[in-house]
Amino acid sequence: MALRIVHFNDPVLRTQGEKVTKFNASLTDLADQMIDAMHEAAGIGLAAHQVGRSLQFCVVDLRESDADFTWNLDGARPPLDLFMPLVIANPVVKMIPGTKETTYEEGCLSFPEIRGDVIRPDAISVTFQDERGVSHILECDGLFSRCIQHEVDHLAGILFIERMDKKTRAGIADAVKALAKETKAEAKT
Repeated sequence: MALRIVHFNDPVLRTQGEKVTKFNASLTDLADQMIDAMHEAAGIGLAAHQVGRSLQFCVVDLRESDADFTWNLDGARPPLDLFMPLVIANPVVKMIPGTKETTYEEGCLSFPEIRGDVIRPDAISVTFQDERGVSHILECDGLFSRCIQHEVDHLAGILFIERMDKKTRAGIADAVKALAKETKAEAKT
């Protein structure tokens, strides 16, 4: 059974995630369950916060994406099928020097059917550990970069709506308020 994805304004979405220190069967099981939940919701990324766990942990799967992006994992360019779904623990993201910022419409599994333009750096480098605790370095751009930045924001308690400009945020304000009200009502039942 897939994990339940929490919605805005669940308090866990605003917390700073704890560093992953135990790389064991429990963590592997959480990763598998998160991947199932992400796929069931037709998403490309999911943070532990979104399933009620305040951890520096997320999953990403772009194999079905037709977006144009490049990547380099640990000095090579393996096919996506060899390393996706990607499990990311304790990520540290850095913008690649000279990278331009791009605007792209983002959505979020914790904000069903709410989308808006977000400006982010187009290319990043991220150091992280996989579910076994093995360290990796990934450089990527385009949708791959954006997806990781979005999920890593979750790990710091930052939501994509906070990255929107005032005009974009105003355009979705009613939908966000309605979702917050719905989430509050569900918490009471």
